[in-house]
Amino acid sequence: MFHVIRNADGAIQAVARQALPASEPLDERDPELMLFLNGGISPPGFDAADAEFVRVLEDLIDTLISKNVIRHTDLPPAAQQKLVKRKGMRNRMQGALDLLGGDGQVI
Repeated sequence: MFHVIRNADGAIQAVARQALPASEPLDERDPELMLFLNGGISPPGFDAADAEFVRVLEDLIDTLISKNVIRHTDLPPAAQQKLVKRKGMRNRMQGALDLLGGDGQVI
């Protein structure tokens, strides 16, 4: 367990092993702490795990929308924009990899 002191923006400013005035406890495996201790560089594999998890969340949101559990408009506007942007990026990537075309012809 570590104790962190945050600056006015909420970012970690200092880390100590003992409790200090105005410090808060933070687990040693906390991603924010690991990023701070690595000088702002994500630990190996962490970025890949985040990217995979984002894909899971995106698929979960799509599933909830398709089952009418939530509506796209139930999400905050910023989340709506990010989902639309990611969906567009994924569609463009899939189109770029469509080597046989999408016309449905059999070769």
